Amino acid sequence: MHINFAMWRKASWELIKMDNKKEWDALDVISKWLIATRSAVTTVTIYSCIIAGFLAWRDDYFSWLPWIIVTLGLFIAHGTNNLLNDYTDFSRGVDKDNYFRTQYGVHPLVQKFWTKENQIKWFIVSGVLATLSGIFALVYTSFNPYIIGLFAFGALVLLFYTWPFKYWGIGELSIFLIWGPIMIGAVYVVLALGSGGDISNVFKVALAGVPFGLSVASINIGKHIDKMEDDKKKGVGTFPVRVGQTFARYTNIASIVIAYGVIFYLVATGYFSTLMLLVIFAAQRAMYAVAVLTKPRPDAAPKGFETFWPTWFSGFCFYHNRMFGGLFILGIFLDTVASKLTLPININMLGAIALGIGLIYAVVQMQMAKAKKVQV
Repeated sequence: MHINFAMWRKASWELIKMDNKKEWDALDVISKWLIATRSAVTTVTIYSCIIAGFLAWRDDYFSWLPWIIVTLGLFIAHGTNNLLNDYTDFSRGVDKDNYFRTQYGVHPLVQKFWTKENQIKWFIVSGVLATLSGIFALVYTSFNPYIIGLFAFGALVLLFYTWPFKYWGIGELSIFLIWGPIMIGAVYVVLALGSGGDISNVFKVALAGVPFGLSVASINIGKHIDKMEDDKKKGVGTFPVRVGQTFARYTNIASIVIAYGVIFYLVATGYFSTLMLLVIFAAQRAMYAVAVLTKPRPDAAPKGFETFWPTWFSGFCFYHNRMFGGLFILGIFLDTVASKLTLPININMLGAIALGIGLIYAVVQMQMAKAKKVQV
């Protein structure tokens, strides 16, 4: 067995499909963990932590070591949740009979790549590492009551998301809260309190986390719409199962639109500069997602989308989230750097110039693409 760095990169960026147990057995431990925990999705945790880190840096509370420890701990905790999710659904018989989960990525239990005992061992090791990170956060903040409460809430969601939260139709709400205002606010609070600062700004920080939380939740809602027929048969009462596909689709559209609306509000009220409006360059992907969500899910893969099936709504929402999340982080980074520098130009004017350059570039790219099509 050799360390497969190429697989580390691939598993961190896309969901892996694999049917050969020998190929699985030849992988290193890290590759197996990344694949089994669906790290292409769990990287959204790192995005949330990066956002929190920039907001803490903007308020002079950032410190590298605690941020790295907390970020790795939360990333591992997310993976631990996915291990428990798969174990619970497999044990309850949900993942049998070519269930949706087994169609888009490796499921070690269903494919008999390892046993339930192996899954529990991986869960325990991951859980211990995540807990150690949480203990560090508690010690670093002198066991602040806010951190204790957030630690307890995170543990509650980790243990009970798959059952009963997902069955009650509130799993999607949990996703929004955790990867949006709560995680971003919590990491900010850890860095602020650990550096001796105050948390008077935490509500604005939490509000700043809402757009990213909504974007992440849109993936989850999309996935649950994609598999709602399977969930109905299995008795899994997700939000789409309880409210119906149409209402769920339009709720998802609202989550995407509101994410942009909150950013515009934060810029209009002065919390962010116009540099944050760089997120509008993800609007094209947002429109793709919205356009798809306005129509019922097709019964089979449309031509050209066979590779991505059975993900449909979730695929478009994930495609949007990747660019939206990246631009959101870029905007916060530039906003923070600009606020810390003495510039010869107003920061909002700088943002307007950046937007203008971006728009010119986008128009040029569109014209070049059209020219290529005409030549073909």
